[in-house]
Amino acid sequence: MRAVGLYRYLPIEDSQSLVDLDIPQPNNPTSGHDLLVAIKAISVNPVDTKVRRGLIPITVQIEKNTPHILGWDAAGEVVESGSDCTLFKKGDAVYYAGSISRPLGTNCEFHLVDERIVGRKPKSLSFEEAAAMPLTTITAWEALYDRLSLYPDVVKGKTTAPSHPILPTDVPYINNKKRNEHQSYILIIGGAGGVGSIAIQLAKNLVNRSSSPSSPFMTSSSSFSGINVIATASRTESVEWCKRMGADFVVDHHKNLKSQIKEVIGIDYVDYILCLNETDGHFESMKQLVAPQGKICSIVQTKGPVDLGGELLHKSATFVWELMFTRSLYQTPDMVSQHYLLNTIADLIDNNKIKSTLTDVLSPINSENLRKAHKKLESGTTIGKIVLSGF
Repeated sequence: MRAVGLYRYLPIEDSQSLVDLDIPQPNNPTSGHDLLVAIKAISVNPVDTKVRRGLIPITVQIEKNTPHILGWDAAGEVVESGSDCTLFKKGDAVYYAGSISRPLGTNCEFHLVDERIVGRKPKSLSFEEAAAMPLTTITAWEALYDRLSLYPDVVKGKTTAPSHPILPTDVPYINNKKRNEHQSYILIIGGAGGVGSIAIQLAKNLVNRSSSPSSPFMTSSSSFSGINVIATASRTESVEWCKRMGADFVVDHHKNLKSQIKEVIGIDYVDYILCLNETDGHFESMKQLVAPQGKICSIVQTKGPVDLGGELLHKSATFVWELMFTRSLYQTPDMVSQHYLLNTIADLIDNNKIKSTLTDVLSPINSENLRKAHKKLESGTTIGKIVLSGF
């Protein structure tokens, strides 16, 4: 089968950083929870570029003369399923973000994936539009709902949907100027990127219990006026994109965040912070901005030590990481919650509550186009998601 991979960790300018390959097709799964999927479209994420450069140590290491096939986001059709599979059958259209611990990624014609981290493709989206969504959606969902506990009414995903408990009430810090209005604020640093684009939309939508068999612990959203979304962006086009996604306010992350928020909104603190860019560079600002008993979540690893004491200690503030690969990497008991949340997002999309974040499509899927996508991502100017379609 056709694939794109690498033998060495190289800069994207090197023509050998990603190469076209012809490799054996995976065997049809005969047991377990694996699905064999015919790939129709893939998306590229910052994690792809980091793994390609050898910057993420938890992934499978390259063996001598054995290519490493990257790629996680994908949309396609089920070709075959293992004996333990109950969620999908041959011919089903699916979308998913894969596992970082498996040696074969989605940058190939056929791919094996555990059905517990796979969702049904939104019916209203093309394969290209669907491929843009999984990794960033799971990251944003888990960051907002599982890590920050953004809404008290969100049902926490576990293995058996009908028995999911409600999260305990989480009363946010109310800024003095807004106390009578009972409003809270979330700051999303890096609002125009892939995760930011979906995080803005999810933060503006409250998700409740559902009786739907395809997404049994969540259902379509309703507007929730109790949260105000502050996104950061620095260019005219990225500011406009954040507003289109639903941000109430947009500030420039290249300028002093605390003074901008004070001037534009009239508040001193924000209840929640989701950092999607340069944790080190924004750490001092986040310490100053987070409210007493507030919460900070980051998806970007620090390059050096950061001070979790001092002001954060005085505020009893929470700092937490989000990595959407954790559940599949450690085979956690609630791993199937990613299947449920992807089905819920499919319902939200099909009901026009959530928009695909696709902004650019390259075709076909080959090394030249993948190098273009990686290069654009590494430039730091990407808005939304880049997708590649068809082999």
